[in-house]
Amino acid sequence: MSDTIEQKCLSKGVKLTDQRRIIAKVMSESTDHPDVDELYNRVSKLDSKISIATVYRTVKLFEESGILTKHEFKGGKARYEELNEGHHDHLIDVKSGEIIEFVDEEIEKLQKRVAEKHGYTLVDHKLELYGVKKKSQ
Repeated sequence: MSDTIEQKCLSKGVKLTDQRRIIAKVMSESTDHPDVDELYNRVSKLDSKISIATVYRTVKLFEESGILTKHEFKGGKARYEELNEGHHDHLIDVKSGEIIEFVDEEIEKLQKRVAEKHGYTLVDHKLELYGVKKKSQ
């Protein structure tokens, strides 16, 4: 990621209070897709005065500003990640909740072919795969 969430906020004119700045920093440093409760637990370790309501409002503001994107993976809470220009899909472990980001050129080509076969030009897509980890032999 070339820009941090804080830098994206500044470039989009989103006012950054001290609490929003902490939330932006924690979200930028996240390597997973936290839900609001997870994000709140992380930011409250840095500033115990940040309320969960502030985290909810800030996440909503960042989403509406095109800084974060919300994922509503099957069977769970809404999860968030930084909105980036690069496209990727998700593989979700239904037992552990682990989310793996991946790009597969064959899948990308297949999706375009399917759209064209039905008379469409593909303009966007979202792919979520759900599975369980195989046991090691």
